[in-house]
Amino acid sequence: MATTAAVERGSGLARYTYRLRVSSTALAGLEAEWVRCRWVWNECVAMSRKVHAANRDATEKTTCGPAQLDRLLTEARQPMAWLRAGTSVPQQQTIRDFAKSRAKALKDIKGKVPVRRRAGMPRMKRKREALPTLNYTQRGFRLKDGRLHLAGGIVLTVVRSRELPSLPSSVRVHRDNLGHWYASFVVATEPQPLPATGRVLGVDWGVRETATTTSDAHDLPHPEHGKSAARKLGSYQRMMARRRPVKGTAASKGYRQAQRQAAKLYKKVARQRQDTARKGAKAVVRDHDVIAVEDFRPKFLAKTSMARKAADAAISATKTALIDMGRKHARDIRLVHPAYTTMDCASCGARTKHALPLSERTYACTACGVVSPRDKNSARVMLVRAGLNPAGADRVRAGGPLVPGQREPGILALRGGEDVNAPCGTARGRYGTGSVGPVVRRATRSWR
Repeated sequence: MATTAAVERGSGLARYTYRLRVSSTALAGLEAEWVRCRWVWNECVAMSRKVHAANRDATEKTTCGPAQLDRLLTEARQPMAWLRAGTSVPQQQTIRDFAKSRAKALKDIKGKVPVRRRAGMPRMKRKREALPTLNYTQRGFRLKDGRLHLAGGIVLTVVRSRELPSLPSSVRVHRDNLGHWYASFVVATEPQPLPATGRVLGVDWGVRETATTTSDAHDLPHPEHGKSAARKLGSYQRMMARRRPVKGTAASKGYRQAQRQAAKLYKKVARQRQDTARKGAKAVVRDHDVIAVEDFRPKFLAKTSMARKAADAAISATKTALIDMGRKHARDIRLVHPAYTTMDCASCGARTKHALPLSERTYACTACGVVSPRDKNSARVMLVRAGLNPAGADRVRAGGPLVPGQREPGILALRGGEDVNAPCGTARGRYGTGSVGPVVRRATRSWR
């Protein structure tokens, strides 16, 4: 199975995921370790709730940090032979994961983040709902002769499609909803710079086309992977609906088979979207030095009539793949705020008096008379706001210097990788003075 590389927080770190071949002996060992780790997690949740209840009326507040939980784990392992039979590495990492999750939830509460955007407090992991996940640090695993040796005598065969660039610092062994086991290694990697091309590109996200750019050759059409699988998926879902068990009774064999087929189809569509996004991102990054990307967040589309088509477009995953690929190959990625990008003219900077309806796909500027496709104009606006000349997007000759354009007032130049937090300026057009609003910022996400 092909290796997948996912983003890991921190510069120069990458996550390589491989499929595992698990024997019956190793499977029994993994499931036993997961039972112990799930018990440790649930005990941490219970202790956190107990401390929270005790602190309500107490004058002296008590804490429930990883240090206190580590001591409780040490005390619990002494009398419990069942818990002591498992290795301590994944159990300690379970406490670390719990502490990180709880700290994030408390930070959101303290920062008064809106409830719909908060990270919830850690909850109990139920036996039939939670999928096994085991984390090991360097002292808990080793790679030898193509096999992964875990603490506790568990030996797994790794299906490698390519070698790791360096020794891994940690590994996560997990199982998906289809019963497949994977090993995800975190390794330190170096950038892989590509030859300079002297070209720049503006990217505008949409629903009809996933990405519209200033170069026709790099437009990313809507792949419609979900639409292609909708017929089979509907068939499996109807089978599940007919065989749905009564609450409190076990599911039938037919229900479980239909559920598995639906899960396999979901995973196939997700991998198709991921593959399309990475191939498109690779082509864009290979042919351009600087890329101005709309910092679009499509979450609100889930509540509109375009929810299904927007979800099938996988805009967020495609944007993440583009940013990660740019960081990997040392390209300059600039994120542009999406406000008013469909109302501004890329040629003269004038802004329309009213927002354009979605049905109007052509942008006609009444100030300078320029007529262009709506999405193409928005892609050129990305270049203008990023401080690049849209004319440089069509340059064919490689090796030349990038052409700086006239930036909107209030947006500073990007220099040497520093972030730009410029105040809002003003733009003058036929309809008078208006707020510019958007601010350009550099993409700081770790690359793969």
